[in-house]
Amino acid sequence: MPLFRLTRRPVGLAAASLALTLFSAAPAVSVAPPLSAPHVLAHLDLAAGQMPENIVLEPDGSADVTFISARQIARIGLDGHTTVLATLPAPAVPATPLVGFAAVTGIARADDGTLYVNYATGTDDLTGVWRLTPGGVPERIAALPANGLPNGLTLDRQRGNLYVADSLLGTVWRISLHDGTRTAWATGTELKPNGFIGANGIRKHHGAIWVTNTDNGTILRIPICPDGSAAPIETRATGLAGIDDFGFTGESDDLLAALNSANEVVHLPQGGTPTVVLTGQDGLSNPTSVAVCGDTVYVTSAAFTTMQDPNLLLARYNA
Repeated sequence: MPLFRLTRRPVGLAAASLALTLFSAAPAVSVAPPLSAPHVLAHLDLAAGQMPENIVLEPDGSADVTFISARQIARIGLDGHTTVLATLPAPAVPATPLVGFAAVTGIARADDGTLYVNYATGTDDLTGVWRLTPGGVPERIAALPANGLPNGLTLDRQRGNLYVADSLLGTVWRISLHDGTRTAWATGTELKPNGFIGANGIRKHHGAIWVTNTDNGTILRIPICPDGSAAPIETRATGLAGIDDFGFTGESDDLLAALNSANEVVHLPQGGTPTVVLTGQDGLSNPTSVAVCGDTVYVTSAAFTTMQDPNLLLARYNA
Protein backbone atom coordinates (compact mmCIF):
# COMPACT_ATOMS: atom_id res chain seq x y z
CA MET A 1 0.00 0.00 0.00
CA PRO A 2 1.39 3.37 -0.99
CA LEU A 3 1.74 6.61 0.88
CA PHE A 4 -1.70 8.10 0.67
CA ARG A 5 -4.81 8.78 2.69
CA LEU A 6 -8.30 8.69 1.28
CA THR A 7 -11.64 9.91 2.56
CA ARG A 8 -14.72 7.73 2.39
CA ARG A 9 -16.12 8.43 -1.03
CA PRO A 10 -17.68 6.21 -3.67
CA VAL A 11 -15.30 4.29 -5.88
CA GLY A 12 -16.78 6.14 -8.86
CA LEU A 13 -14.96 9.25 -7.64
CA ALA A 14 -11.72 7.26 -7.55
CA ALA A 15 -11.82 7.33 -3.75
CA ALA A 16 -9.76 10.48 -3.79
CA SER A 17 -9.35 13.24 -1.27
CA LEU A 18 -5.72 13.41 -0.39
CA ALA A 19 -4.88 14.52 3.11
CA LEU A 20 -1.19 13.93 2.49
CA THR A 21 0.72 14.29 -0.77
CA LEU A 22 4.19 12.82 -0.74
CA PHE A 23 4.90 12.78 -4.46
CA SER A 24 8.48 13.96 -4.86
CA ALA A 25 9.80 16.12 -7.67
CA ALA A 26 12.75 13.95 -8.57
CA PRO A 27 14.49 14.62 -11.91
CA ALA A 28 13.11 12.57 -14.78
CA VAL A 29 15.26 9.60 -15.68
CA SER A 30 14.37 7.39 -18.63
CA VAL A 31 14.70 3.60 -18.52
CA ALA A 32 18.15 2.42 -17.48
CA PRO A 33 19.99 -0.94 -17.41
CA PRO A 34 19.30 -3.68 -16.62
CA LEU A 35 15.82 -2.75 -17.90
CA SER A 36 14.84 -1.75 -21.43
CA ALA A 37 11.83 -1.38 -23.73
CA PRO A 38 9.22 -0.20 -21.21
CA HIS A 39 5.65 0.06 -22.44
CA VAL A 40 2.24 0.36 -20.82
CA LEU A 41 0.30 -2.83 -21.45
CA ALA A 42 -2.98 -1.65 -19.95
CA HIS A 43 -4.30 1.81 -19.11
CA LEU A 44 -6.85 1.35 -16.33
CA ASP A 45 -9.99 3.25 -15.36
CA LEU A 46 -9.37 5.58 -12.44
CA ALA A 47 -13.04 6.59 -12.22
CA ALA A 48 -14.02 2.93 -11.78
CA GLY A 49 -11.56 2.49 -8.93
CA GLN A 50 -9.10 0.41 -10.97
CA MET A 51 -6.11 1.33 -8.80
CA PRO A 52 -3.85 -1.75 -8.82
CA GLU A 53 -2.24 -2.38 -5.46
CA ASN A 54 -0.55 -5.76 -5.85
CA ILE A 55 0.24 -8.33 -8.52
CA VAL A 56 0.88 -12.02 -9.06
CA LEU A 57 1.48 -13.75 -12.38
CA GLU A 58 -0.31 -16.59 -14.16
CA PRO A 59 1.62 -19.28 -16.10
CA ASP A 60 0.49 -17.77 -19.41
CA GLY A 61 1.95 -14.37 -18.50
CA SER A 62 -1.30 -12.66 -17.59
CA ALA A 63 -1.37 -10.70 -14.35
CA ASP A 64 -3.76 -11.03 -11.43
CA VAL A 65 -4.09 -7.75 -9.55
CA THR A 66 -6.03 -6.27 -6.67
CA PHE A 67 -7.99 -3.06 -7.21
CA ILE A 68 -7.63 -1.68 -3.72
CA SER A 69 -10.64 0.61 -3.37
CA ALA A 70 -12.96 -1.25 -5.77
CA ARG A 71 -12.67 -4.39 -3.56
CA GLN A 72 -11.87 -6.39 -6.70
CA ILE A 73 -9.57 -9.11 -7.93
CA ALA A 74 -8.91 -8.77 -11.65
CA ARG A 75 -6.88 -10.39 -14.42
CA ILE A 76 -5.06 -8.43 -17.11
CA GLY A 77 -4.19 -10.46 -20.18
CA LEU A 78 -1.17 -9.98 -22.39
CA ASP A 79 -3.53 -8.30 -24.85
CA GLY A 80 -4.24 -5.65 -22.21
CA HIS A 81 -7.83 -6.78 -21.62
CA THR A 82 -9.00 -6.60 -17.99
CA THR A 83 -11.46 -9.10 -16.50
CA VAL A 84 -12.86 -8.77 -12.98
CA LEU A 85 -12.66 -12.18 -11.30
CA ALA A 86 -14.43 -11.32 -8.05
CA THR A 87 -15.64 -8.46 -5.87
CA LEU A 88 -15.36 -8.88 -2.12
CA PRO A 89 -18.42 -8.10 0.02
CA ALA A 90 -18.74 -4.55 1.27
CA PRO A 91 -18.89 -3.90 5.01
CA ALA A 92 -21.96 -2.09 6.29
CA VAL A 93 -19.75 0.62 7.76
CA PRO A 94 -16.11 0.49 6.63
CA ALA A 95 -13.70 1.58 9.34
CA THR A 96 -10.31 0.53 8.02
CA PRO A 97 -7.53 2.16 10.04
CA LEU A 98 -5.59 4.91 8.24
CA VAL A 99 -7.62 4.79 5.02
CA GLY A 100 -11.25 4.53 6.10
CA PHE A 101 -12.48 2.44 3.14
CA ALA A 102 -12.59 -1.31 2.56
CA ALA A 103 -9.24 -2.20 0.97
CA VAL A 104 -8.15 -5.28 -0.97
CA THR A 105 -4.36 -5.31 -0.77
CA GLY A 106 -1.85 -8.17 -1.16
CA ILE A 107 -2.32 -11.14 -3.46
CA ALA A 108 -0.67 -14.57 -3.76
CA ARG A 109 -1.24 -17.55 -6.05
CA ALA A 110 -1.02 -21.30 -5.40
CA ASP A 111 0.08 -23.76 -8.08
CA ASP A 112 -3.51 -24.93 -8.62
CA GLY A 113 -4.59 -21.39 -9.53
CA THR A 114 -6.16 -20.55 -6.18
CA LEU A 115 -5.75 -16.87 -5.34
CA TYR A 116 -5.39 -15.47 -1.84
CA VAL A 117 -5.89 -11.81 -0.98
CA ASN A 118 -5.80 -9.60 2.09
CA TYR A 119 -8.92 -7.63 2.92
CA ALA A 120 -8.90 -4.76 5.42
CA THR A 121 -12.25 -3.30 6.48
CA GLY A 122 -11.90 -2.33 10.14
CA THR A 123 -14.61 -4.88 10.96
CA ASP A 124 -14.27 -8.25 12.69
CA ASP A 125 -16.47 -10.13 10.24
CA LEU A 126 -14.55 -9.32 7.05
CA THR A 127 -10.95 -8.38 7.83
CA GLY A 128 -8.54 -11.19 7.03
CA VAL A 129 -7.25 -13.45 4.28
CA TRP A 130 -9.67 -14.48 1.55
CA ARG A 131 -9.46 -17.32 -0.96
CA LEU A 132 -10.71 -17.43 -4.55
CA THR A 133 -10.60 -20.82 -6.25
CA PRO A 134 -10.79 -20.95 -10.06
CA GLY A 135 -14.41 -20.44 -11.02
CA GLY A 136 -15.44 -20.08 -7.37
CA VAL A 137 -16.55 -17.26 -5.10
CA PRO A 138 -14.37 -15.51 -2.52
CA GLU A 139 -14.45 -16.83 1.05
CA ARG A 140 -12.56 -15.81 4.16
CA ILE A 141 -10.16 -18.48 5.43
CA ALA A 142 -8.53 -16.60 8.31
CA ALA A 143 -9.50 -13.60 10.41
CA LEU A 144 -7.02 -10.83 11.16
CA PRO A 145 -7.30 -8.03 13.74
CA ALA A 146 -9.75 -5.35 12.66
CA ASN A 147 -7.51 -2.67 14.19
CA GLY A 148 -4.65 -3.64 11.89
CA LEU A 149 -3.93 -3.06 8.21
CA PRO A 150 -3.03 -6.32 6.44
CA ASN A 151 -1.03 -5.29 3.39
CA GLY A 152 1.55 -7.44 1.57
CA LEU A 153 0.95 -11.20 1.17
CA THR A 154 3.26 -14.05 0.20
CA LEU A 155 2.98 -17.84 0.01
CA ASP A 156 5.41 -20.43 1.36
CA ARG A 157 4.47 -23.42 -0.78
CA GLN A 158 6.90 -25.78 0.94
CA ARG A 159 5.42 -25.30 4.42
CA GLY A 160 1.86 -24.47 3.37
CA ASN A 161 1.77 -21.06 5.00
CA LEU A 162 0.80 -17.54 4.01
CA TYR A 163 2.64 -14.55 5.48
CA VAL A 164 0.90 -11.20 5.89
CA ALA A 165 2.65 -7.86 6.50
CA ASP A 166 0.54 -5.73 8.84
CA SER A 167 1.41 -2.09 8.18
CA LEU A 168 -0.16 -0.71 11.34
CA LEU A 169 0.53 -3.38 13.97
CA GLY A 170 4.13 -3.93 12.85
CA THR A 171 3.58 -7.67 12.64
CA VAL A 172 4.16 -10.45 10.12
CA TRP A 173 1.26 -12.86 10.54
CA ARG A 174 1.61 -16.51 9.55
CA ILE A 175 -1.56 -18.24 8.32
CA SER A 176 -1.65 -22.02 8.02
CA LEU A 177 -3.37 -23.20 4.84
CA HIS A 178 -4.08 -26.49 6.61
CA ASP A 179 -6.36 -25.15 9.33
CA GLY A 180 -6.36 -21.34 9.09
CA THR A 181 -4.41 -20.91 12.31
CA ARG A 182 -3.09 -17.36 12.78
CA THR A 183 0.27 -16.74 14.46
CA ALA A 184 2.10 -13.48 15.13
CA TRP A 185 5.22 -14.85 13.47
CA ALA A 186 7.51 -11.81 13.62
CA THR A 187 7.33 -8.51 15.47
CA GLY A 188 9.80 -5.76 16.28
CA THR A 189 10.55 -2.08 15.95
CA GLU A 190 11.95 -2.73 12.46
CA LEU A 191 8.42 -3.62 11.29
CA LYS A 192 6.52 -0.84 13.03
CA PRO A 193 5.28 2.35 11.38
CA ASN A 194 7.14 5.55 12.02
CA GLY A 195 4.34 8.00 11.40
CA PHE A 196 2.16 6.20 8.85
CA ILE A 197 2.91 2.83 7.21
CA GLY A 198 5.36 0.23 8.51
CA ALA A 199 5.65 -3.33 7.14
CA ASN A 200 4.36 -3.31 3.59
CA GLY A 201 5.68 -5.42 0.70
CA ILE A 202 6.58 -9.04 1.44
CA ARG A 203 8.18 -11.95 -0.42
CA LYS A 204 9.28 -15.50 0.41
CA HIS A 205 12.78 -16.02 -1.02
CA HIS A 206 15.58 -18.50 -0.27
CA GLY A 207 14.35 -19.72 3.10
CA ALA A 208 13.45 -16.28 4.41
CA ILE A 209 10.64 -13.75 4.47
CA TRP A 210 11.65 -10.37 3.06
CA VAL A 211 9.63 -7.30 4.10
CA THR A 212 9.75 -3.59 3.33
CA ASN A 213 9.10 -0.82 5.84
CA THR A 214 7.70 2.17 3.98
CA ASP A 215 8.18 4.78 6.70
CA ASN A 216 11.78 3.70 7.33
CA GLY A 217 12.70 3.13 3.68
CA THR A 218 14.14 -0.30 4.47
CA ILE A 219 14.18 -3.86 3.17
CA LEU A 220 14.28 -6.48 5.90
CA ARG A 221 15.08 -10.20 5.81
CA ILE A 222 13.69 -12.66 8.37
CA PRO A 223 15.11 -16.19 8.05
CA ILE A 224 12.74 -19.09 8.66
CA CYS A 225 14.22 -21.37 11.34
CA PRO A 226 14.09 -25.18 10.93
CA ASP A 227 11.18 -25.32 13.38
CA GLY A 228 9.30 -22.69 11.39
CA SER A 229 9.84 -19.83 13.82
CA ALA A 230 11.30 -16.46 12.87
CA ALA A 231 15.00 -15.75 13.28
CA PRO A 232 16.16 -12.24 14.22
CA ILE A 233 15.32 -9.52 11.71
CA GLU A 234 18.14 -8.41 9.41
CA THR A 235 18.23 -5.05 7.63
CA ARG A 236 19.35 -5.56 4.04
CA ALA A 237 18.80 -2.09 2.52
CA THR A 238 18.15 1.45 3.70
CA GLY A 239 17.48 4.85 2.15
CA LEU A 240 14.58 3.69 -0.05
CA ALA A 241 12.09 6.42 0.85
CA GLY A 242 8.48 5.54 0.05
CA ILE A 243 9.21 1.90 -0.82
CA ASP A 244 6.14 -0.21 -1.46
CA ASP A 245 6.43 -3.73 -2.88
CA PHE A 246 9.23 -5.46 -4.77
CA GLY A 247 10.20 -8.51 -6.79
CA PHE A 248 13.33 -10.64 -7.12
CA THR A 249 14.84 -10.90 -10.58
CA GLY A 250 15.97 -14.53 -10.27
CA GLU A 251 17.70 -16.94 -7.95
CA SER A 252 20.05 -14.33 -6.50
CA ASP A 253 19.02 -11.61 -4.06
CA ASP A 254 18.92 -8.97 -6.83
CA LEU A 255 15.58 -7.20 -6.76
CA LEU A 256 13.48 -4.42 -8.25
CA ALA A 257 11.50 -2.21 -5.87
CA ALA A 258 8.65 0.25 -6.39
CA LEU A 259 9.20 3.64 -4.73
CA ASN A 260 5.67 4.93 -4.69
CA SER A 261 6.25 8.44 -3.42
CA ALA A 262 9.26 9.03 -5.69
CA ASN A 263 7.45 7.61 -8.73
CA GLU A 264 10.41 5.33 -9.45
CA VAL A 265 11.47 1.71 -9.71
CA VAL A 266 14.97 0.99 -8.47
CA HIS A 267 17.28 -1.95 -9.14
CA LEU A 268 19.09 -3.24 -6.07
CA PRO A 269 21.79 -5.79 -6.93
CA GLN A 270 22.88 -8.22 -4.26
CA GLY A 271 25.43 -6.41 -2.11
CA GLY A 272 25.23 -3.29 -4.27
CA THR A 273 23.60 0.12 -4.23
CA PRO A 274 20.21 0.99 -5.74
CA THR A 275 19.93 2.70 -9.11
CA VAL A 276 16.82 4.21 -10.67
CA VAL A 277 15.73 2.20 -13.71
CA LEU A 278 12.19 3.48 -14.37
CA THR A 279 10.42 6.80 -13.73
CA GLY A 280 7.28 8.64 -14.71
CA GLN A 281 8.92 9.37 -18.04
CA ASP A 282 8.57 5.67 -18.79
CA GLY A 283 4.90 5.54 -17.76
CA LEU A 284 4.97 5.06 -13.98
CA SER A 285 2.20 6.73 -12.01
CA ASN A 286 2.81 5.95 -8.30
CA PRO A 287 4.14 2.38 -8.71
CA THR A 288 2.91 -0.07 -6.09
CA SER A 289 4.32 -3.51 -6.90
CA VAL A 290 6.74 -5.43 -9.10
CA ALA A 291 6.72 -8.98 -10.47
CA VAL A 292 9.35 -10.67 -12.62
CA CYS A 293 8.95 -13.67 -14.93
CA GLY A 294 12.04 -14.61 -16.92
CA ASP A 295 13.09 -11.52 -18.84
CA THR A 296 9.80 -9.67 -18.34
CA VAL A 297 9.16 -7.16 -15.56
CA TYR A 298 5.64 -6.14 -14.57
CA VAL A 299 4.97 -2.93 -12.62
CA THR A 300 1.58 -1.79 -11.37
CA SER A 301 0.86 1.92 -10.91
CA ALA A 302 -2.12 3.08 -8.87
CA ALA A 303 -2.02 6.87 -9.48
CA PHE A 304 -2.92 7.63 -5.87
CA THR A 305 -1.32 11.07 -5.84
CA THR A 306 -0.71 11.73 -9.52
CA MET A 307 -4.42 11.01 -10.17
CA GLN A 308 -3.49 10.18 -13.75
CA ASP A 309 -3.29 6.91 -15.67
CA PRO A 310 -3.28 3.92 -13.31
CA ASN A 311 -1.70 1.20 -15.41
CA LEU A 312 0.25 -2.00 -15.83
CA LEU A 313 3.69 -1.46 -17.38
CA LEU A 314 5.98 -4.12 -18.85
CA ALA A 315 9.73 -3.89 -19.44
CA ARG A 316 12.50 -6.23 -20.52
CA TYR A 317 15.01 -7.42 -17.93
CA ASN A 318 18.49 -7.90 -19.36
CA ALA A 319 20.35 -10.18 -16.94
